[in-house]
Amino acid sequence: MYLSQRRTIFALLSKISCAICVLVFALCALSNAQDKLTQNAVDVTQKLAGFDAFMEKTLKDWNAPGIGVGVVVGDKLVFAKGYGYRDYEKKLPLTAQTMFTIASNTKLFTAVAAGMLVEEGKLTWDRPIKESVPTIEFYDSYLNNTVTLRDMLAHRTGITRHDSIWYKSDYSTKELFERLKYLEPKESPRQIFLYNNMMYAGAGHAIELQSGKTWAEFVRERILQPLGMNSTVFSIADMLKQPDVGVPFTERRDSFELYKIPYYEEQQGVAPAGAIISNIEDMSHWLIALMNSGQYNGKQVLPAKVLAATLEPAIALPNAAGQTRGWWEVLNQAYGMGRWTASYRGHLIAFHGGDLPGFHSQISFMPNEHIGVIVFVIGNHTAPLYNPISYAVYERLLGMELTPWTDRLLDIRLKNKKAGMEARGKAGFGRVPDTKPSHPLTDYVGEYDHPAYGMLKIGMKGNQLQFDFHKIKLPLTHFHYDRFDTADDEQDGKWSVNFSINPQGDIDKATMSLDEGEVTFVRHPAKLDEATAQRIAGTYLTASGATFQVIARPGSGLYVVRLGAPEQKLIPYKGLKFRIPEFADVIVEFVEENGQITAMKQIDPSGEYISKKK
Repeated sequence: MYLSQRRTIFALLSKISCAICVLVFALCALSNAQDKLTQNAVDVTQKLAGFDAFMEKTLKDWNAPGIGVGVVVGDKLVFAKGYGYRDYEKKLPLTAQTMFTIASNTKLFTAVAAGMLVEEGKLTWDRPIKESVPTIEFYDSYLNNTVTLRDMLAHRTGITRHDSIWYKSDYSTKELFERLKYLEPKESPRQIFLYNNMMYAGAGHAIELQSGKTWAEFVRERILQPLGMNSTVFSIADMLKQPDVGVPFTERRDSFELYKIPYYEEQQGVAPAGAIISNIEDMSHWLIALMNSGQYNGKQVLPAKVLAATLEPAIALPNAAGQTRGWWEVLNQAYGMGRWTASYRGHLIAFHGGDLPGFHSQISFMPNEHIGVIVFVIGNHTAPLYNPISYAVYERLLGMELTPWTDRLLDIRLKNKKAGMEARGKAGFGRVPDTKPSHPLTDYVGEYDHPAYGMLKIGMKGNQLQFDFHKIKLPLTHFHYDRFDTADDEQDGKWSVNFSINPQGDIDKATMSLDEGEVTFVRHPAKLDEATAQRIAGTYLTASGATFQVIARPGSGLYVVRLGAPEQKLIPYKGLKFRIPEFADVIVEFVEENGQITAMKQIDPSGEYISKKK
């Protein structure tokens, strides 16, 4: 019995001894880790000596309202500082808690969220996305059978930006998703990098369809909350509930005056491409997870395999800066999903920028060195600064000779500003004098539709036409013939509308240069009430004795149905006059006598053909 007790005591003492050893080792490890972090912070402070002076000079040279900089080393935010002001007018300091719209830095959140569903088998990276999301539609069957989720997230669908579809519009993510089918490709898929926010809206809606949660709900539950990003929000309204927020100021085009601009609030439809609003503190949590294969605070928060997939080069970009300007520091850029990779002076760097009116940002890190940089910039004229400021941090921390990035880019900025002022001074070149509109101004008034871009409204105020497109409202002034131009607005720019006439002499189309091509809006057709449609419907007899039907389909309109021929849709035009999609110079008019429809006339350049109603 004593032997048994002795063995039990020895076993217990052994366990206690082991536990003490483990505790001692753990305390030593913790102490070493804390010492290392403390040393990291000291090292960073020492290596960034002179950075404050560099930033103060940069603010002055660039007329910058405010800039925030955060530095992550290993798994800790070791430097966070604001320069200038978060509110230039009130001279409020910019801090690590100042909220900024991070714009396209949202894209990596969307790519990671999509990757989580790939891990669950609900989406795939490299099979046509239509196999997983049957309701997605692209321009043609080839794209439907080809485009993958990786293509969408890597900007390699061959479809250009079309940003004017979502900019300042109230379209939902679902509505943008449904407009993908109208976007004609410029190139074959996977041939060229063509940045496209619409594809991220499409991917965001696919996340909703496959998860049963909105994009914002999914990102908050699966990414933000586990990372402790408790201040991060998705709307300006929610941002403004917080005490420390950035205020958008920018420089006037034709002077160096700084002025306040409105917050950009119409980001909800394209939210998966750019709606997240955050601060340096919260974004450091995200950056720590990215830099540590998805781990944060000792937990695996983001799937390492998904992060690796987003880093894989999906499409290469040319060395444009080197070839055009002789700047070879950044080499061999490639886009993965939601971020670029490149070699910066021999060091691998992963990065992405973000730009919306007033706010600009970059989140980057060097995977091999475990150094990350967050830069937030206020002011559209200072948007290019997030690159050189990031490079300035990396070069100092790596002990490199400093590259004069801010001087290089300042020279470009000032030259471009001067060129823009000179160009605006020559506006109106090519105008043909002494021309008049072909119609009275009231004839241009109406609503003009495009299936992807939506509605262009032309109104009248006093004796001047008014331009109304996606909340951009400006007066329209006659330029020459049937071209009208808006004023050149400081924020919304200048818009030119060229109206065209149908064969009947009516204004029926409006064409504008948008994004990467011309877009034609067709005059909104007249409305046909159901009662009139039912009166028109019936059997008609041609002059030779043949019969055909005019059928009214509720909610769809009128169709001419002839035996052995395709149905012909009638588009309401004026009163009882209709047009057909196939020929602009053909009008179909129904004859009314004593309240009854008695005949249908088809009027074309060759004459008028009458069919009696039976």
